[in-house]
Amino acid sequence: MSTHEPTIGILYPGFSAEDDYPRFEALLGGDVTLPVQHTLMNEDAHRLDALLDWGRPETLAAGADALRDKQIDAVLWACTSGSFAYGWDGAHEQASGLAEHAGVPASSTSLAFVHALRALELKTVAVAATYPADVAALFVDFLNAGGIEVAKVSSHEIITAAEVGTLTADRLLDITVAGDDPAAQAVLLPDTAFHTAAHLELLEQRLGKPVLTANQVTVWKSLRLVGAPVHRVGLGRLFRDAVGV
Repeated sequence: MSTHEPTIGILYPGFSAEDDYPRFEALLGGDVTLPVQHTLMNEDAHRLDALLDWGRPETLAAGADALRDKQIDAVLWACTSGSFAYGWDGAHEQASGLAEHAGVPASSTSLAFVHALRALELKTVAVAATYPADVAALFVDFLNAGGIEVAKVSSHEIITAAEVGTLTADRLLDITVAGDDPAAQAVLLPDTAFHTAAHLELLEQRLGKPVLTANQVTVWKSLRLVGAPVHRVGLGRLFRDAVGV
């Protein structure tokens, strides 16, 4: 592991819940830096053509280039829908291309969800999505390709990331509780536009099971990429209970 404080660049499309990342920095104790670089979002719409546009190789490459002065040790594409929209193989190719261009390890939020579930040794989940139903279905397909069974999927038909970023803590709790299923070992909140950093412990206390959120798994995967300690308090069971994968 590197002896200096790791710096992981966060590529974040548009503007919605990017302020979760400074919150995570503080919750981690300040030993990891998570600079956010906003990437091009031509249209804020949870619609397949727009999602594919967000995750274009040249868009991610431009974001990585803008982080070069930060001397990053890894880079994360912090966009679930802009990675799972490419499918299982396409998401891996997207991350590999980003790593090759940036010259450091890279991953994405979609891949981080699957890696987190494997690390927790969980195989059956519920998906509580803010997305429209057709986009939520693409995430289910992605999870299935990664060996994860989805017991229940709910969607809330919110088109824009900007609107998701305005949702309150009470709405977050309502969406999480309503999205749970008795057969699910965990509940997944897939949108990085959702503010969740400050509410992870409360959500899990309410449900009595792991709750994995997009920004949470992004940060967890970031630590894994640079070999930083992942066992932390106050960030949910993922940071307490995950084993190696």
